[in-house]
Amino acid sequence: MSHEHHHHNHSEIAELKNVNLAFYIGIGLNFLFVIVEVVFGIIIHSLSLLSDAGHNFADVISLALSLLAFRLADVKPNENFTYGYRKTTILVALFNGVILLISIGAISYEAIDHLFNPPQLPGFTIAWVAGVGVIINGTTAFMFLKNKEEDLNIKGAYLHLLSDALVSLALVVGGIIIYYKKWFWIDPVLSLLIAMVIVKSTWSLLKNSIRLSLDAVPENVDIKKIEKNISAIDGVENIHHIHAWALSTKMNALTAHILVKKNLSMQKVDEIKREIKHELEHLNIHHSTLEFEQGMKDCEHEKV
Repeated sequence: MSHEHHHHNHSEIAELKNVNLAFYIGIGLNFLFVIVEVVFGIIIHSLSLLSDAGHNFADVISLALSLLAFRLADVKPNENFTYGYRKTTILVALFNGVILLISIGAISYEAIDHLFNPPQLPGFTIAWVAGVGVIINGTTAFMFLKNKEEDLNIKGAYLHLLSDALVSLALVVGGIIIYYKKWFWIDPVLSLLIAMVIVKSTWSLLKNSIRLSLDAVPENVDIKKIEKNISAIDGVENIHHIHAWALSTKMNALTAHILVKKNLSMQKVDEIKREIKHELEHLNIHHSTLEFEQGMKDCEHEKV
């Protein structure tokens, strides 16, 4: 019986030379825009501006926490945290999802109240402020475009900012409608539409982050395919006691028992180990712990 631990030497974090700058600029610009929206939202009593400000502030927190998580994920493991701090990327995603859901509840409550008692609003001011949001969110989203496939959180930031730009564009349209048509009810309606956009963009993030927090099998890992491909390797009888979970938003781990044929030489077992490692890399497993067994072909193995 032998144990094989497979470690990758590459950093958990993708190259962030340009992405770091994108995070800092995105945080700074969006925070300034939040202030602008809050000030004008209070002055003109626009719920759509205030609700969008709340969403943008949540995005500022999200960007800041994601940046912090990326930093922590690259900290070397130690005696107390033998996997390092990679899991912070998952915890941040979960926290962001919860915060966004809370903001959705607040937005919806106020919007329903204003729907029955819509205040008269200056549409031109709403359109002007929201137009600034289109520029800011669109620009910062573009800064994440190049690196969005390198990490789930980077892609999440890109999609969030892109959706914010589209929401701001909707507010521009609403402001123009109010200015020309005097349909003041459009403001709370747009608030509810914003809430629905947030729900749609948040639900998947929240669901996946909860799954990963509970050490569920990551979506990009297929246990049945792992069983099939590993069992097909020459010299392998079967693979059992398989456990797969996420170490971070982009790094997966696996433990398993490998039953090999009787009377194999140590050299052949080593060859099988290397082949299994190579195969697991192609199946989105970045860290594996394998226990090899021989001469147990007739025993019944429990699959957990």
